[in-house]
Amino acid sequence: MGVEVSRLSNGLTVATETLPSIESVALGAWVKSGARNERDDEHGMAHLLEHMAFKGTGKRTAFQIASDIEDVGGEINAATSVETTSFYARVLTDDVPLAVDILADILQDSTFDPNELAREQHVILQEIGAAHDTPDDIVFDRFTETAYRHQTLGRSILGTPETVQSFTSKQLHDFMERQYGADRMVLVAAGDIKHDDFVRQVEDKLGGFRPHAESVTPQYAQYVGGDFREDRDLMDAQIVLGFEGRAYHVRDFYASQVLSMILGGGMSSRLFQEVREKRGLCYSVYAFHWGFSDTGIFGVHAATGQSNIGELVPVIANELQKAGEAIFQEELDRARAQYRAGLIMSAESPASRASQIARQLLLFGRPIPKEELMERLSALTIGRLTDLSARLFTTKPTLTAVGPVGTLAPYESILDVMPNAMAARRFAV
Repeated sequence: MGVEVSRLSNGLTVATETLPSIESVALGAWVKSGARNERDDEHGMAHLLEHMAFKGTGKRTAFQIASDIEDVGGEINAATSVETTSFYARVLTDDVPLAVDILADILQDSTFDPNELAREQHVILQEIGAAHDTPDDIVFDRFTETAYRHQTLGRSILGTPETVQSFTSKQLHDFMERQYGADRMVLVAAGDIKHDDFVRQVEDKLGGFRPHAESVTPQYAQYVGGDFREDRDLMDAQIVLGFEGRAYHVRDFYASQVLSMILGGGMSSRLFQEVREKRGLCYSVYAFHWGFSDTGIFGVHAATGQSNIGELVPVIANELQKAGEAIFQEELDRARAQYRAGLIMSAESPASRASQIARQLLLFGRPIPKEELMERLSALTIGRLTDLSARLFTTKPTLTAVGPVGTLAPYESILDVMPNAMAARRFAV
């Protein structure tokens, strides 16, 4: 049947996808507001708001929210990203009206009780501390901070102890009213669901939701790159090397995704084979590409022991250089197969499908059929990927390292081993 989309009179987008052989429904509300939408004095508020969503409404206590959904065997949760916040549930088909009611209750009538707020602030302080004590977490926080220095896009989603402890219930209410509007929100359900029934249920509970959010568009992101190192007395070092990537809407976005698979998307990838299997320079290595609404970042993460850290980065740089010179057909075919398999496998999960549809609606204003995605992948050529590689890895590098990093070469020396070193130096000034 495919994805069906309706829009309520207040502008709220409602979408469903019926999945055969599924006897449950994954549903949720996705809001085009995340950590990036915070003001300087609101750092961490989007994440705190997500935590506080389940801490009580005008008609349900925190316990009642949990017990109402769990009494029917369902589950409910929320998540905050850089550009979105989501509140979602998984229930049996007959219990969809209950899940819609709870989600609507959270979005429209959360009380942000001061006592609950104080407890949740303490929980997040522990979360911040745990992240700082986890090198393979903190290295990515430092990575984005360095790549997008002094910008909301580069800040940790969790916030800081100082900002998190400063927030009041009124500030949370003000933030939600300013950021959450029907024009910036989608309600999506996937599984054993009938579109017309779901639309009626959402209309009944959220048809009166405020039509417009007052939030202004976040400042355009500017990739800057640079170097960050934190020397810690640890057994291993966490290293991330990155470059400016591509935004969701840019032509090379899917090419960048496929390139990340060729370089470090599995055990047969170039980096895994050369760096780990042949040379034994690390116990973990992979490549990634993150797209945002106006920018992106391409990176390689590796975890290694102190004795190998000096050799590791030049070897990775050499593999990036090779990608700009030659990519083989079997590599492209393998990466396409991985991408295709990922799409098909995720389509078998109601939660994954609901999330995919929501992201597409928020980013592109429409659901993108699987066939269209496959056409874009089929259009990729070896020449296009090598050309992308030759351009991608000449942007100013972002290098972050946490652990025993004393033997890691200086940033200026690392620039000399980057692909097209002269171009990399030119961007670095």
